[in-house]
Amino acid sequence: MASSSYFLLIALLALASWQAVAFDPSPLQDFCVADNNSRVLVNGFVCKDSKDVKAEDFFLAAELDMPRDTKTNKVGSNVTLINVMRIPGLNTLGISLARVDYAPLGLNPPHTHPRATEMLTVVEGTLYAGFITSNPDNKFLSKLLNKGDVFVFPKGLIHFQFNPNPYKPAVAISGISSQNPGIITIANAVFGSKPTISDDVLAKAFQVDKKTVDWIQAQF
Repeated sequence: MASSSYFLLIALLALASWQAVAFDPSPLQDFCVADNNSRVLVNGFVCKDSKDVKAEDFFLAAELDMPRDTKTNKVGSNVTLINVMRIPGLNTLGISLARVDYAPLGLNPPHTHPRATEMLTVVEGTLYAGFITSNPDNKFLSKLLNKGDVFVFPKGLIHFQFNPNPYKPAVAISGISSQNPGIITIANAVFGSKPTISDDVLAKAFQVDKKTVDWIQAQF
């Protein structure tokens, strides 16, 4: 009997700890539509009064069937993120959506989502995708994805997608496990920070000379 009670206690503690490490707030009601007019600051957004909630709070004419311009940056990709900032009804529901367009040879450069796991589906074209595990292994796991294929990027790990076709664009749709996943593009963050990181630091970190660091920083 004592043994059964012990295992029950362990199970309850495990369940409690799982709830404690969840990043997005767990819903305690049907919905918590974000009140963007509230001045109260919380981890997430304050709920709108339920009597004022409308169907439009859960809707966005996102036109995700329409191609995006991939010529607006040097890497040749365009991410259309649908998160709580665009659909208030996503507040506390722990999910977002993105359409990613890739030019021929376009890249969604190495980046991380600090608050979310991502599941990507190729809907047009071919993508070379991969992620890198954390220190000390830094194991690189990659796959060539075709139309209809799915690939998962674990939360917080550096990952990328590249369109290897020099003639045809590609398109992917991603499901992301946070209402506001965040994104840290590695090159932009390290070499394009404001103010810039000392070239002494970056030269030592990347094992290159300061002139190389200065040149890379100038690109951002």
